[in-house]
Amino acid sequence: MLIRDEAGLRLLRQAQEETRRARQRPSADFHTRKVSEAWERAAKSEAFRGIGEFSWEGFERLPVTSKDRLKQDPWSFAVGELSEAAKYYETTGTSGRVTPTPRHVEDIVWNTVSVAEAWRSVLTTGDRVAVLLPSDIVPVADLVVSVCEYLGLPHTRVYPFAAGISDWDRLAGLWSTLRPTVVFAAPGVLIQLTRLLGGRGTLADLSGSVTKLMLLGEVSTPALRTRIGAWWDATAYDVSYGSTETGTLAATCARGNLHLLTNANYFELTDGTRTVPLPADGTGRLVVTPLNLHARPLLRLDTGDEVEISSTRCDCPEPGSTVVVRGRSTDALCVRGADLSVHAVEEIVYGLTPATGYLIETDAAGSSARLLLERAHGSDRTEEEWAVDAVRRASHERLGLEWDRIAFLNALPATTKSGGSQKSWKRTNIRVVESV
Repeated sequence: MLIRDEAGLRLLRQAQEETRRARQRPSADFHTRKVSEAWERAAKSEAFRGIGEFSWEGFERLPVTSKDRLKQDPWSFAVGELSEAAKYYETTGTSGRVTPTPRHVEDIVWNTVSVAEAWRSVLTTGDRVAVLLPSDIVPVADLVVSVCEYLGLPHTRVYPFAAGISDWDRLAGLWSTLRPTVVFAAPGVLIQLTRLLGGRGTLADLSGSVTKLMLLGEVSTPALRTRIGAWWDATAYDVSYGSTETGTLAATCARGNLHLLTNANYFELTDGTRTVPLPADGTGRLVVTPLNLHARPLLRLDTGDEVEISSTRCDCPEPGSTVVVRGRSTDALCVRGADLSVHAVEEIVYGLTPATGYLIETDAAGSSARLLLERAHGSDRTEEEWAVDAVRRASHERLGLEWDRIAFLNALPATTKSGGSQKSWKRTNIRVVESV
């Protein structure tokens, strides 16, 4: 974390005190005060210039900001000069063009404290952390490292898809020395590591120290988490949800449920026509006003993510409603008249087969489709015919889809595994071909 003087230390203490207080006993006017402060910062940008004095009624009348508008002219939302930024990031570009994202010290400190205080229920004293996340351009690895520094946990970065010192062999050697208890990784990266160690016969030994698998960077479905947890004999968490543009919006609890960080964000739901304050329970696209953005304040940003909100799903003491992210509204795929989503497909693939990955091949018109399943190392091939039949039946019953072909392969393309660098479902698990 970027604490280098008295001002930085005061900022850290302010973030600590407010976050802890707001997580447990937020004042009645907490969101009004914080949204008004975000409004004042945003009013200094070109995008929000002329919005006038803050009032709650004025805030609710403010048009929702679409992601397309943000991506088309990101610098109009910025406040101050780029030279004032502490760090510079860009989005992965999985939903279109990349979005430049400068971060001030305030952005980094507030986000780190908010996430670290939430993860205290999972990360404990004595944990050793391996961070298998990309360090270049995107902020996710920096966030995890900052949280580890804040909580005083030994950690190391080791992203095996980056050319350089951290290849798979170096990772395996480091693993045997560090003996990590916690692993942060995108699901695809962890699957690839599982296949590698399984093929070498070292998975049982190297997984022996691991108790927690912290999955992020991709949509993580319950069936996939159960499968990965079984391979490693560890608990797999869907550890956080957010974006480069907004910072972290939700974090896991010890029960494995994502809780919205209402101490760091003001949330609403929209159906595309009407936007309402976050209900106790409901579904829709999530709209967020981050409360602690300084380099690029955002008001009422439509995330484009379809979510389910619940006040009763979790009985843990963590504050905030739980959220289940169903994926970007643009990630839905129509094949032969059947609407497919990552959740629907993966509940079948990982719930009914021993596959370590999958790839859907379809033509441009969506008139045909083939499902390719990745064979686990040492799997019993005599069971594959049964698995194919189970997937075929479930796809017909649950999805209304008849596959042209379902087949097991020894290995799938690396793009289905590299996770943190390509986290769009359509770009990693869908391939459009001329004919199937």
